[in-house]
Amino acid sequence: MRINPELVGAIVVIKYGGNAMIDDNLKRTFAEAVVRLRDAGVRPVVVHGGGPQISAMLKRLDVSSEFAGGLRVTTPEVMDVVGMVLVGQVQRELVGLINEFGPIAVGMSGEDARLLTAERRAAIVDGVEKDIGQVGDVSHVRREYVDAVLDAGFIPVISTVARGTDNVTYNVNADTAAAALAVALGARRFVVLTDVEGLYRNWPTSDEVITTIRAGELADLLPTLDAGMVPKMEGCLRAVTAGVPQAHVIDGRQIPDSLLAVLTDTAPGTTVLP
Repeated sequence: MRINPELVGAIVVIKYGGNAMIDDNLKRTFAEAVVRLRDAGVRPVVVHGGGPQISAMLKRLDVSSEFAGGLRVTTPEVMDVVGMVLVGQVQRELVGLINEFGPIAVGMSGEDARLLTAERRAAIVDGVEKDIGQVGDVSHVRREYVDAVLDAGFIPVISTVARGTDNVTYNVNADTAAAALAVALGARRFVVLTDVEGLYRNWPTSDEVITTIRAGELADLLPTLDAGMVPKMEGCLRAVTAGVPQAHVIDGRQIPDSLLAVLTDTAPGTTVLP
């Protein structure tokens, strides 16, 4: 694989989610692809979600849960399950898969060494703010903790559970948390894996993928998007408006090709530019 020379030694933040998290073959393929990025000279940082796994565990435990504005309403009872699944299940599995290719993955939580500090956020539903419980936005990143892991030659795998200055534990959306990390780390690329080919133009009446979009156009488009796509595109918008040169939304079902292509000049899916 011949990558863009500008990316050699660069940090690339990858938000891992979608089918790549629930299909066993894609899980392993993703893990191998991340190791290939590292071997090519890139410094990958993986930030993972866990929506399907959280929903499955909540159902198993008979804990009610709902979404508002694309975000999970998080009561204290739901928060206990979120932490258990993200840190105790999803992260451990992904670290284990990457480490099958060498002992190079390090699991980290936003709570570890106060890597992430969160502040409570609301959801916007029909133009109105709605309280959704222990859901937070990243307000501060201790990048030195991640830098230390990267400088030692390891791959950070980060769960997006974080503490607030009020000492409350928050469920932070992985898309927006990954964007905050990309900005704080000075990443050259921010990549979001999802279950579709990219951002569609005029969905659901059209399946035309927008290959490139500027931040201003995306900001105008954001209020019209499907609720599930909002956090992903909001994360991309935040990243490029705060200094990340490019953000990409790619099809996680097409790993490794879609992920590796981001490092060349033939990025698939939707590319977001400042």
